[in-house]
Amino acid sequence: MTPRPPWWVSGIAGAALFLLHLPVLVLMAFSFNASRFSMQWSGFTLDWYARLLERGDILEALRASLVVALASTGLATVFGTLIALALARHAFPGRRAYQGLLYLPIVTPEIVVGISLLVLFAAAGVRLGLGTITIAHVAFNISFVAVVVLARLQGMGRDLEEAAMDLGARPWTTFFRVTLPQILPGVLGGALLAFTMSFDDFVITFFVAGVGSTTLPLLVYSMVRRGVEPTINAISTIILVVTTVAILLAYRLRERRAA
Repeated sequence: MTPRPPWWVSGIAGAALFLLHLPVLVLMAFSFNASRFSMQWSGFTLDWYARLLERGDILEALRASLVVALASTGLATVFGTLIALALARHAFPGRRAYQGLLYLPIVTPEIVVGISLLVLFAAAGVRLGLGTITIAHVAFNISFVAVVVLARLQGMGRDLEEAAMDLGARPWTTFFRVTLPQILPGVLGGALLAFTMSFDDFVITFFVAGVGSTTLPLLVYSMVRRGVEPTINAISTIILVVTTVAILLAYRLRERRAA
């Protein structure tokens, strides 16, 4: 049994976490402020959340973000899972190099990724829009999914797979009935992480978005440049809640499988 840390260690850690999340808590609190001024509290209200439904630009940006996030998550989950299976289950020349390159999109600064993708699309003559945003999000989300699934595969033996094939099961049957159920929490965790990264992304999307393809983070940025409105606090609170729920679900799925 792991011993509990001293009370002062827990106190310092708690204070650090509180100060770290204090700006987020203040933003969420003022999303319920009746005043139009962000620094003047005048009462509790839900009007700013109701007004979000009246803003056509916000609803359109939300639709674009959801379309991009769902499409990129689906593609990244499929390709990332296949890459993880190839690295974990097969030996081929350059395997270590490929596995090292898998972490390159994760550690590369987003502004570098965004500029490189913009140059690529411009050189190829591709028109910027939701399609290029989706391709860009798939490009960096594949690594996140592959890393999560690969970690699950490396901690899983091959006994059940070999037993299934010894009993006459074909490779595809073994995959869908034996392998996939075992790695499914990792796949779902990677998918939730990819959805969160895609839905929240601003820097890369800023470079590869075209006219008429504004996502929610881009819209929030343009609104902030004109001044902080109470609706911005409401939008930010919704994004924070959705992101937090997705991350917690991914964490719980990984912990449940580990247990």
